[in-house]
Amino acid sequence: QAQLVESGGGLVQAGGSLRLSCAASGLTFSSYAMGWFRQAPGKEREFVAAIRRNNIGYYADSVKGRFTISRDNAKNTVFLQMNNLKPEETAVYFCAAVADRKSYATSYYSTEGVYDYWGQGTQVTVSS
Repeated sequence: QAQLVESGGGLVQAGGSLRLSCAASGLTFSSYAMGWFRQAPGKEREFVAAIRRNNIGYYADSVKGRFTISRDNAKNTVFLQMNNLKPEETAVYFCAAVADRKSYATSYYSTEGVYDYWGQGTQVTVSS
């Protein structure tokens, strides 16, 4: 069975940076699209970023220019570099995986319903 384990969350001041990691096992990592989502208390889970098997990234408008998604296929790991963090971005950040479908547009991977596997999440707290 597939397993995703997030790490790297913590407490950071507004304007600071964090780098999240998601280690995958039990799947052919290089054939999967990977996504990051977040969920603040009392709110719906929202899309943050996704990366295709061809290394093309896609971002929510709210994080564009500040966040960078990347992957290391040799380590079966996807990363999310988060810069200039804002207090409203305090949330549990989740990693997700789904087999990449080459004919699908990259925007398809911004929808949480398309993902088959999810990690347990890592807490990110941004203080003001």
